[in-house]
Amino acid sequence: MLYSDMKTKLIDRFFRYTAVESQSKAGVATIPSTPGQMELAKILKEELLQLGLVDVKLTEQAIVTGKLTANLPTNFSGHVPPIGFLAHLDTVDISISPVVKPRVVKSYDGEDILLNKEQDIWMRVSEHPELLKYIGQDIIVTDGTSVLGADNKAAIASIMVALETFTTNATLYHGDIYVAFVPDEEVGLFGAKAMNLADFPVAFAYTIDSCEIGEVVYETFNAGSVAIQIKGVTAHPMSAKGVLVNPILIANDIINHFDRKDTPEHTDGKEGYFWVQRITGSQSSAEVGINIRDFDKKMYEARKAYIADLMKLMGARYPKAQISYEIIDRYGNIADSLTEDSKPCIEYIYKAMENLQVTPKTIPMRGGTDGSALSARGIPTPNFFTGAHNFHSNCEFLPTGSFEKSCLMVLEIAKLVMKNVL
Repeated sequence: MLYSDMKTKLIDRFFRYTAVESQSKAGVATIPSTPGQMELAKILKEELLQLGLVDVKLTEQAIVTGKLTANLPTNFSGHVPPIGFLAHLDTVDISISPVVKPRVVKSYDGEDILLNKEQDIWMRVSEHPELLKYIGQDIIVTDGTSVLGADNKAAIASIMVALETFTTNATLYHGDIYVAFVPDEEVGLFGAKAMNLADFPVAFAYTIDSCEIGEVVYETFNAGSVAIQIKGVTAHPMSAKGVLVNPILIANDIINHFDRKDTPEHTDGKEGYFWVQRITGSQSSAEVGINIRDFDKKMYEARKAYIADLMKLMGARYPKAQISYEIIDRYGNIADSLTEDSKPCIEYIYKAMENLQVTPKTIPMRGGTDGSALSARGIPTPNFFTGAHNFHSNCEFLPTGSFEKSCLMVLEIAKLVMKNVL
């Protein structure tokens, strides 16, 4: 059969890629933020060349791109739009081991899973009832001391196995397919923002970067960050009256102007929020870091305007202090970038799922993907599932049946784009 050994190939590649330590690191000024991402990028560059892709490039920022040249029927004269698939190289840094030791649990029996006997680490069904969906299936787990890295090395493996399948089966017709592997998604989508789009000249693209089988994402937050700097007036307590201006108390006053219920821990679905993430200070200065999130573009802009008005109020209230701020737009809602002409790229996802007997689970992502950055740059880029559960956790796991379906989605979407032309 055409895809008979797909699962084995996916697992082999996934284990090989997870062996490369590629956690990204926040606050690093360079791209990539860690050397392991470049190491993985070099591996992927060589593998793309071995598969016969052309225009393969690896930049100093660990961005890998390449093109699988179209395989078209004889005497074909139509135009197949070039499409792209993208995954990120980095795994999240959550202060646990960067060393991933995956293993396959064969024919899962529905019981608690002992991840690590020496450290007595368990994945318990009472805490993770989603395990029960996969009784009888093989699932990939960690040893309990790290994330699994299916976010996003499962996606890398799916793309690579799909490319291998295309290159070894001449009867699988397709248009030009571009691929990209980018660094530092977990710390700000920096790789996708730095891509040279001339190396990724597609009509539309897909990221593979959400969780369980069936998940579809084409709505994400509009996201911004606020950095507030406060310089107070220092004075000795013996002569402080009417002189001292305490920057920490000003920071506290600023924070108190936000609704305590308008925060991540009190919102869900498409509800936006302000998130005070950081406060540092001394007797002379203080800084406050705030994240702004909202699905609705007008509400997002209103939240930014609220910050601006609040800073004017604080300036008037504390005229002796020096208060400044900066708002940076981090990424936008994919849905805001879609037009009637680009919406077929989403329709292909649902049709592919129908053909593969996958039940869609459309979710608004309370976060962003590399597709958020690409969509804002003019390339409509929705997202579909890797098949894994519990991203950013030592209880992350990947059912191999879902993993295989993710890879088949790549093949099926390319087939549908071709069929739509034929």
